[in-house]
Amino acid sequence: MIKRWEQGRPVVDRLIAAERVQPVVASRELADLMIARARTHLATAAAVAVSDPTAAFQTAYDGSRKALAAIMANQGLRATTAPGAHKVLLEVCLAQLDPPMGRTLAHFDWLRRTRNQAEYPDLDAPEIDEADVKDAIRLAGGIVDLAQQVLDIMPVYQP
Repeated sequence: MIKRWEQGRPVVDRLIAAERVQPVVASRELADLMIARARTHLATAAAVAVSDPTAAFQTAYDGSRKALAAIMANQGLRATTAPGAHKVLLEVCLAQLDPPMGRTLAHFDWLRRTRNQAEYPDLDAPEIDEADVKDAIRLAGGIVDLAQQVLDIMPVYQP
C-alpha cells in the first residue's frame, strides 16, 4: 500500500490546480544534490560575510530556497515559473509541515523579503550587514537541516 502525506493536501492540490506547482518525477537523488548545494551555499556565505555581506546574504537565502525545493523534488513536486515561485515553496512546505516545523520554516519569509530588498535596493532601507548575514546563515541552516530530516519521512506526493 502506498502511503499518502495528508497534511496540507488541500493547499498542495489547490496550487497544482492553479498551475503554481507541477507534478514531476520524484527524485531522492536530486533532493540530496540540492541539499548538498544548499550546504555549500551556507559555507560560501560564511566565507564572504565580511567582504560582501549582500552577496553572502543572497547566497544563504539560496541555500534555504534549495532546501525547500529539495523537499518538493523528493515528493515529485516543483514550483512553476509563475511569479511568486519562491513564495510557493514556503506555502507548500508550511502546509505539509506546520505543525510542528512551522517555526523553523517561517524564517524563510524573512530571508526572502530581505533578499528581495538586496536584489531591488531602496536607498532608504538599511544595507545588509555582517550581523544580518550571521542570522541568515543560522536560520537558513535550520531550514536545510529540517529539509534533510524530512526527506526520509515524506513519501512521493500522490494525488
